[in-house]
Amino acid sequence: MEQPAFLPSTLWVLPFAALLLGIAVIPLAAPHFWESNARKLVVSAVLGVPVLMLYAVHAPFAIAHTAADYLSFMVLLGSLFVISGGVLIEGDLVATPTVNTAFLAGGALLASFIGTTGASMLLIRPLLETNSERRSAVHTVVFFIFLVSNIGGCLTPLGDPPLFLGYLQGVPFTWTFRLAPAWLFTSGVLLGIYFVWDTVMHQSEPAPWVRADRTHVVPLSLRGAENLVLLGGIVAAAAFLGSPWREATMVALTIISFRRTPKAVHAANRFSFHPIVEVAVIFLGIFATMIPALDLLRVRGAELRIHEPWQFFWATGVLSSFLDNAPTYLTFLALAQGRGLAPEVVQVPHAILAAISLGAVFMGANSYIGNGPNFMVRSIAEGRGVRMPSFGGYMLYSGCVLLPVFSLVTWVFF
Repeated sequence: MEQPAFLPSTLWVLPFAALLLGIAVIPLAAPHFWESNARKLVVSAVLGVPVLMLYAVHAPFAIAHTAADYLSFMVLLGSLFVISGGVLIEGDLVATPTVNTAFLAGGALLASFIGTTGASMLLIRPLLETNSERRSAVHTVVFFIFLVSNIGGCLTPLGDPPLFLGYLQGVPFTWTFRLAPAWLFTSGVLLGIYFVWDTVMHQSEPAPWVRADRTHVVPLSLRGAENLVLLGGIVAAAAFLGSPWREATMVALTIISFRRTPKAVHAANRFSFHPIVEVAVIFLGIFATMIPALDLLRVRGAELRIHEPWQFFWATGVLSSFLDNAPTYLTFLALAQGRGLAPEVVQVPHAILAAISLGAVFMGANSYIGNGPNFMVRSIAEGRGVRMPSFGGYMLYSGCVLLPVFSLVTWVFF
């Protein structure tokens, strides 16, 4: 495993920890302050600039590498966000547990083929519209983040950035199909939990709200279908082009989409750049402050004494909950490659690579910052009047629901 040329003191992890704490606490302590993306940028800068100054002196190439990763990350998320915002799925179905569960199941499948970001941006708006007559919608959005924004993206390298990076590292494109049993099992368990939960919540809805939901029904229809072709172009660029042509192609397709999409479609989608700007400024701070944390992990990761698949699953997953899951995936892949284990695929056993892959993809759902689409879905839902839980409140959901399910996944598969 390649060692970083410069290794900072462990104290330099504090800016990253402070940023995570700020994301969790500031919205509760000063909600008006946190509404502004400009103020979020100030927080990211205050904590990130000292780290960048340190690395500018000792390892400037690390800044360049991180900047390139951040740019690729944001270009992919931004292009999927803008182009999917030009696809309007109109309609208002009856928000029964069966309909909502079907939304989540379809999104979990779609995520593997147009990415978790694309599927999230395409489906969150019609799901919110369908549930607009429901008083209880928070749990639906939370499970949407679980299934569509994260867990659904493990069947192909196009589904989630860690798997795409694995493909670039030499993992065969079809290898991720090996993850299908774990995807089916985990998705099935979560859909079952959601169906029971939503059934209970639906039965507690006030009678006038239920009648309004049943009487206000509009069949689903599609506008902006040409943007689906452009989404296909984004997927193709991610699969077959290298940098910088990949990013240039994505930017070009995004510009075409934004200029050609009728304003009426954007208006009906309530499209705005606020969610993607929020992701950009928060992850700017995350990418900057996590450099020391990742370097320390690469050098001292062996001290973690991780050998078994279940250990790789949880170690990768826990860190992917708070660090960006793409570099975390690469770090643990490099750690596994340095163990001298059976070289079945990219110099590691199949079981170890499966554990790293599932940990990175699945546990990105554990917090709002575990995966890029999480924050965007939260922001869009709040823009539609859904009072989403705070950072800590969301983790209460994930702790009560996801951690027991992931424990079951460990017992069944690892």
